[in-house]
Amino acid sequence: MTVGTVVSVTLGLMASFALGVWTAPRITSAPELEPSRLVTMPPAPTPAVTPVAAAKPTVKRPAIPSVDISDPALRRQLKPVLGKDADMAKAAEGFKSSEQFATIAFASRQTGVRFAVLKYRVLNEGKTLTSAIRESLPTTNAALEVERARAAARSTLQLIAISGSAG
Repeated sequence: MTVGTVVSVTLGLMASFALGVWTAPRITSAPELEPSRLVTMPPAPTPAVTPVAAAKPTVKRPAIPSVDISDPALRRQLKPVLGKDADMAKAAEGFKSSEQFATIAFASRQTGVRFAVLKYRVLNEGKTLTSAIRESLPTTNAALEVERARAAARSTLQLIAISGSAG
């Protein structure tokens, strides 16, 4: 580049900057409106809350199929979740339902918290699965992990029920 080109480009940039500085206050400032031209909106009415409207809506959950906790199909499905060396009979001991068993198994796999630890905290210490996970992993969104595990467990139980009724 020649000196003349450099000077021309520099002067062009300086002129653009100066033009921007000069026009910016005129472009960004809002025009002043006369008070008589302002339109005011009336305040929105506040709806009256009735006890029925304030009641928490009930959520209908799909029925969970009844699968026996000792069902071989359930144990086959959960064996990879718990690990190939897991004693499935021992793992299933103490659970009230197959859904509880499967939920804790899936939660263990998803969070990396040992199954035995979660099982002990829920069954022996009487904690919720959410608080059991939170105790091991305080920075994890335990409620979200429980919902994911519960969804996986229900899906597994649904699959077992469908395949059992088909065959």
